[in-house]
Amino acid sequence: MDIIGWILVVVLFIVGMAGAVYPILPGALAIYAAFFVYGFFISFKPFGFVFWTLQTIIVAALFIADYVVNAWGVKKFGGSRASVIGSTIGIIIGPFVIPGFGLLIGPLAGAVIGELIVGSSFDKSLKVGFGAIIGLLSSTLVKIILQLTMIILFVIWILM
Repeated sequence: MDIIGWILVVVLFIVGMAGAVYPILPGALAIYAAFFVYGFFISFKPFGFVFWTLQTIIVAALFIADYVVNAWGVKKFGGSRASVIGSTIGIIIGPFVIPGFGLLIGPLAGAVIGELIVGSSFDKSLKVGFGAIIGLLSSTLVKIILQLTMIILFVIWILM
């Protein structure tokens, strides 16, 4: 049972890290689920209140940062609420419409369309779209760092 547990934990960690780059996958939640899989298959003994509190705080920070950092990129380049909404929709829909490049084109197009809808010039809309890409890349970097932190804390806790 230990081997099955470890295989599932590693698979969930891989899915989680892939989710940092590909937002359709449940990144942080997959990593969080790996802790429960470890507990059910191997042992909950290494984990206590501090472990669960830290991990829950990181998961909450990931969800908040995901939206805030993306919105920051759009707002930093002069975007409106419509371009923030358009960028968010583009992040979700883009990978399905244009596999591979949709992850970058989606938020760019969504922000540009959102900004054009509120009457901005095409040049300003492109600038805001670029901000959406900067926000997406910044958000991805933050997610990778925080999710790696979750995994490192897990390893530290089980080795203690």
